[in-house]
Amino acid sequence: MDRTVRAELGITCFGTAELELQVAVARTPGLEVTESLVVLHQDGVVEPVEVDTVHDGRLHLVTLPAGYTTVTYEAHVSGSAVLPEPALSDLSLYRRPSRYIESDTFGGFAHSEFSGVSDGELLEAVSSWVGTRLVYVPGSSGPTDGATETLLGGAGVCRDYAHLVIAMLRALRVPARLAAVYAPGCDPMDFHAVVEAFVAGGWYVVDATALAPRSSLVRIATGRDAADTAFMTTVSGGANLDWSSVTAVADHGLPFDDLDQLVAIR
Repeated sequence: MDRTVRAELGITCFGTAELELQVAVARTPGLEVTESLVVLHQDGVVEPVEVDTVHDGRLHLVTLPAGYTTVTYEAHVSGSAVLPEPALSDLSLYRRPSRYIESDTFGGFAHSEFSGVSDGELLEAVSSWVGTRLVYVPGSSGPTDGATETLLGGAGVCRDYAHLVIAMLRALRVPARLAAVYAPGCDPMDFHAVVEAFVAGGWYVVDATALAPRSSLVRIATGRDAADTAFMTTVSGGANLDWSSVTAVADHGLPFDDLDQLVAIR
């Protein structure tokens, strides 16, 4: 499948600031990626430093002077990702509680909701439960809200849906992780967050928002929760994200998403 993605950021720094950007497509074996990343400060081009991260992800370190900077990333992605053998360390890591996913407090609740659900039906059951329990409302959650606040508040955006799905799955001893993706067909269009759960011997994607076809997703970053996958992190100094724009297109049309099928990010 051919996909074309683009992300633009407008950033104002109040002094010298060091930032981490995670906007580049993961270099997954099997994919062919043609890309460009331009960091343009008001006084000239800034060269980013690329750092490899887990699951073929990449972040870019930039040190920006005071003033206004734009970041423009474009990529054309073709081919199909080769799915790696699962690592035992991942199965351990992604069962544990994390910054935004307090799964150790969800055990009794998760078992009371899904005690009668078979393993083969669990992903669909949890995804549907979260999708009907929450209302998608931009701006309804804060940057430090975790799965507990999302459950109590009953509303959120994609990262909140993902955190709650992961919390329920981890509480049921299912390894689950968050993937930041470009999502052709997503409405509203933005960076998107989905869940990967380890079932049937592989990592399969779950999206309780149902905002985009799962088979068209393009992986950016993978981690325990949104703390690991943020598209921009200020390491030092002060910086403000003034605006952002994201586009993602499946070049030959969007595929049909059969929610009864297990789908991997390819």
